Amino acid sequence: MPTCNVGLQILPFSKNKDTYALVDKAIETIQQSGVKYEVTALETILEGELDTLLDVVKQTVLATVAAGADEVAAEVKIHYRPQGTSIEEKVGKYRKN
Repeated sequence: MPTCNVGLQILPFSKNKDTYALVDKAIETIQQSGVKYEVTALETILEGELDTLLDVVKQTVLATVAAGADEVAAEVKIHYRPQGTSIEEKVGKYRKN
């Protein structure tokens, strides 16, 4: 299966837990998954095979609830191209060395 990109924005809701701490738990789950990723100000971009990334999305939502979120909304964007795509191909030319 070709490499694709998934943009994931986790929006946890909790009456008792700090929102940023819950988002940190979501990012920690992504880090532990072993997939390539980049955290941005509004979402995290994942790179890998689609089935793997969709499983990471599920794990991230469940981990956020397990960390104390009362509920979680997730915005997911998928860029799938049969020949593959990468984060670097999209934004590499804009990076400073």
